[in-house]
Amino acid sequence: MTSRKKFIQQSSLLLGGGLLASSLDSKAFTIFKNRISPSDQLNIGAIGINGMGWSNVQAALKVPGVNLVAVCDIDNNVVQKRLKELSEKNYDTNKIKVYTDYRKLLDQKDVDAVIIGTPDHWHALIMIHACQAGKDVYVEKPVGNSIIECRTMVAAQQRYNKVVQAGQWQRSQQHFKDAVDFVQSGQLGNIRTVKVWCYQGWMRPQPVVPDTAPPLGVDYKQWLGPATTRPFNASRFHFHFRWFWDYAGGLMTDWGVHLLDYALIGMKAGLPKTIDGLGGRFAYPDLYEETPDTLTTLYEFDGFNLVWDSAMGIDNGSYGRDHGIAYIGNNGTLVLNRGGWEVIEEKQSKTKASKPLQKSSDNGLDKHWENFVSVVKSRKTADLHCSIQDGAHVATIAQMGNISYRTGKKLTWDKAAEKFTDQPVNDAYLMKTYHNGYSLPKI
Repeated sequence: MTSRKKFIQQSSLLLGGGLLASSLDSKAFTIFKNRISPSDQLNIGAIGINGMGWSNVQAALKVPGVNLVAVCDIDNNVVQKRLKELSEKNYDTNKIKVYTDYRKLLDQKDVDAVIIGTPDHWHALIMIHACQAGKDVYVEKPVGNSIIECRTMVAAQQRYNKVVQAGQWQRSQQHFKDAVDFVQSGQLGNIRTVKVWCYQGWMRPQPVVPDTAPPLGVDYKQWLGPATTRPFNASRFHFHFRWFWDYAGGLMTDWGVHLLDYALIGMKAGLPKTIDGLGGRFAYPDLYEETPDTLTTLYEFDGFNLVWDSAMGIDNGSYGRDHGIAYIGNNGTLVLNRGGWEVIEEKQSKTKASKPLQKSSDNGLDKHWENFVSVVKSRKTADLHCSIQDGAHVATIAQMGNISYRTGKKLTWDKAAEKFTDQPVNDAYLMKTYHNGYSLPKI
């Protein structure tokens, strides 16, 4: 029998987000759950449970009172794998209803909130339909797969007044907040350039392979949803959907929304005046991809420039880091990434700023989920660490970079009109065409 001392220790770790769900003692977990009053229980349904969707489920189940009551995925092989993992942790999977069509999950009355962990091209529709069904939403990044989708998702949250958290969990990590406080303290002096880079040596597209029938257990028609109908191809499926315009936007919208986000927060920046993206398929020209594996984009803001630099197949990025944000000021440069932050002094400055490496000490995803659950209960949406408005802002800027690259043009954004000054670009790229009978709701 679990001792009182051991139970208190386990409960404290759980509340602090410091204990992995996979390492929870099942008896202690059951005792803890039983001590949560029914009014404090939160029932969630997870839509898309192959990648980050499943990471979100695991983080959610660490929060006291959160119950998984429904899952939805188009791949039954993934569903069975996840149910087995839960069963091995002594989670009662008999209480979990399984769906292939997310709309049926949204009809389940006891689902209070949903996780959207699908490929990007599904985020907007499911989030809007979930709000219409009265559910709160945790939606993975990037929130929208086009600028118009981002706007419509914001409008849906406002109309239906639901709690919607975007999955940009770095906003819940303390060292990122501390770094921004330093940036905004003025100690770096005038910041003229912010560099954001993402060098991912392990990421590579799949080989070009023939189209085939979908694997057994996969509802490929449902997976396509509003995207263009194409034959099934294994190299466009699951994780690798990221490299195709139908479903996503490459590294720019994958890692970019995380990293650009903090560049924008640090500089208190709105939307850029001009955008110029250059790149191509330079690393893997013979593999199956459409999005660039190498991309450099220059964003012009009032008073500073922002540079995005990404490359697949390379780890050796700026300042010896494979990803990061550098705020380059007259007195010093603050370098920030998921591992921590430091300030490198500017030798030419009489007012030098420096700071040794401040390492990360918490779990951002766990804290992001604690924040979401607390706001679902309080209904104080201003307390969200990453609202749909925040997620839509950075996703829009990432989309702008991709649009410049795809058109081969330096683009100018008309803030008042909320469109590019080049009208053909607006018609072709502000909104992706929906197919297969789907349409983006008018909000």
